[in-house]
Amino acid sequence: MTERVTEQLVVGDVVADHTYWITRENLVRYAGASGDFNPIHWNERVATSVGLPGVIAHGMLTMALAGRLLTDWLGDPAAVVEYGVRFARPVVVPDDDIGVAVRVAAAVTEVRDDGLVALELTVKVDEQKVLTQARALCRLPADRPSQP
Repeated sequence: MTERVTEQLVVGDVVADHTYWITRENLVRYAGASGDFNPIHWNERVATSVGLPGVIAHGMLTMALAGRLLTDWLGDPAAVVEYGVRFARPVVVPDDDIGVAVRVAAAVTEVRDDGLVALELTVKVDEQKVLTQARALCRLPADRPSQP
């Protein structure tokens, strides 16, 4: 692990990259936690009857995984000053024990004089973006390494 201070971050640095797996079990657990029991997130018949390719992950779950990448890297959820995304395509979750891989990476787009770092998140399933305009503005804690 390379330790660098915020001033040494440069535009284009990939500061975090991780693959998360979503299974149908995760969808059930997320539904319980969020209260979103829409059957498109657990019932294949309902999902396909409304034109979806299959059961899909909750959009907010996908967004939360990208946010988790940030908070794991920063070490402090309060260090995320701004965060937003657009949902580009559904994440289809197969009915197996493996699930679907969601790869999330964060790259520096700006290092500001006020100590904030702007990041662009890339969130993909099978090399297709599932979130777009995924951006965050973060304050790097002073005692936190800026590069994994």
